Amino acid sequence: MTMIPTQQAFNHIVAFEVSKEMLVVHTLPADEQCTIPNKPQTVRRLLKAEVKRNRKERLGAVLIVCEATGGYERHVLDVAIDLGVPVHRAHGTRVRFFARYRGLLAKTDPIDARLLAHYGLKTDEVRLYVPPAPETVALRALHARRSEIQEMMIAETCRLDHARHKSVVTSLKAHIAELKAAFAAIEAEIAQLLRECETLKKKIELMRTVIGIGPVSAMVLLAYLPDIGRLTKGQVARLAGLAPINDDSGKKRGTRHVEAGRTAIRRALYMAAVVAMKRNPILKAFADRLRSRGYPFKYVATAVMRKLVVILNAVLRDGQPWKGAKTT
Repeated sequence: MTMIPTQQAFNHIVAFEVSKEMLVVHTLPADEQCTIPNKPQTVRRLLKAEVKRNRKERLGAVLIVCEATGGYERHVLDVAIDLGVPVHRAHGTRVRFFARYRGLLAKTDPIDARLLAHYGLKTDEVRLYVPPAPETVALRALHARRSEIQEMMIAETCRLDHARHKSVVTSLKAHIAELKAAFAAIEAEIAQLLRECETLKKKIELMRTVIGIGPVSAMVLLAYLPDIGRLTKGQVARLAGLAPINDDSGKKRGTRHVEAGRTAIRRALYMAAVVAMKRNPILKAFADRLRSRGYPFKYVATAVMRKLVVILNAVLRDGQPWKGAKTT
């Protein structure tokens, strides 16, 4: 998902509280609410009516707001993009903090829909959703399935270690064989995608010039951080959840820490950092300096992860292989 900041102020808000089957919709400034099925045609009908109302009543800039719900919000996003209406996919944690700020502790779908509407109205510099490229969508879906199959193989292999009953052992071995075949098929499809898409192929080739970055790490970063190469150092570190956060108050100087970020990215970067601390001369020297100052392994690994993602961002930004001449 690409996120583009905007300074535009929105006066007409259409907020969707999303569930699998239904959508609770709250509009401002009308302060009206309704419930509709979570289907593309009903979403399109409602948004067209709101656009028509906006023009008739001259309400000003319109904004669609929905919360990320693991994919159930896709009809709202797709229809809004198709109609050319700005849409913001709100981060759940930020919305809950906004609710606490407003003193709202109760949580129901109607309450949340109205809360989302006011969140869109009151939040400065909302970031508009832009759909990812088709190849990014495909790569993310394939990687997610690859991870699911891998986790099932690990679980079934652990069960096999403790199985004693003959029929259970046979069942487990058969399932593991099926999973291995499915895993190989997914791997082959991913490889085909990377061969056929010149954009992804070139980016992975550039990323792999950085010692420590393997094909899986590069794939994960392109799937879950498609904007890499178009961000600042601070932005790419924050999206990966690797930007140091201050914890100071008065005379207290707390330990810097990291939080949030995208889990798949952090996992991929962690494994890459472990390799880089052993085989990448520049990052190994950097890690050794931190260790000599008494920093624990977790701190050192996190610092190397941040270095890696910043270096990769610069490599893709410049379109040149990493020569290791300098660090960022």
